Amino acid sequence: MSPVLVVDVGGSHVKVLASEEPEPRRADSGPDLTAAQMVDSAKKLAVDWTWDCVSVGVPSPVHGGRVAAEPLNLGEGWVGFDYAEAFAKPTKVVNDAAMQALGSYEGGRMLFLGLGTGLGSALVTDGFVQPMELGHLPYKKATFEDYVGSAGLGKRGKRRWRLDVADVVAKLSAALGPEYVVLGGGNAKKLDPLPPNARLGSNQNAFIGGFRLWDPDATARILS
Repeated sequence: MSPVLVVDVGGSHVKVLASEEPEPRRADSGPDLTAAQMVDSAKKLAVDWTWDCVSVGVPSPVHGGRVAAEPLNLGEGWVGFDYAEAFAKPTKVVNDAAMQALGSYEGGRMLFLGLGTGLGSALVTDGFVQPMELGHLPYKKATFEDYVGSAGLGKRGKRRWRLDVADVVAKLSAALGPEYVVLGGGNAKKLDPLPPNARLGSNQNAFIGGFRLWDPDATARILS
């Protein structure tokens, strides 16, 4: 497999890793980050690395390899942007939670929930990754994302946030029936204890998922 550059775009950071490099690099993201700025940042971070193709995970719905809506926690200009032309390499764009779910998958039926700036989600069944937008569904007085994303953590405090995460995991598990739940994202490490039937994911799994996108022998693939 040719060397791959994986770009994991989040609300706080843009993280990159090439398949032949030992450690990722990152730069600040934020609510004003555009797609063009993301590409410039990623290329600067990877300037001394070798890569022949690119995987980009973005916190937004992606249909048929195209960003379908502007990310809620980033700037504008993501819809209709030509990522392959900007990187000057073959490029695959997927939902960021789906990319991390692909890298976290160990078989069976898995629910992935990404606890970061917002709430990413994907369901994997028999090797097929279905990206989902569960974070925007109604919950209590707002949405799931409002309670278990970074804003909810800051507003309600760690103790109540942990209780909300446990409740959200229980409700989504009851609805979707996974065999296990993987909790990823930057805030997942703040959970203690973990909800029942849940395991802690690793942000490194996003890079593994990005590499798997280009692996013809990968046992799982993303539906879009």
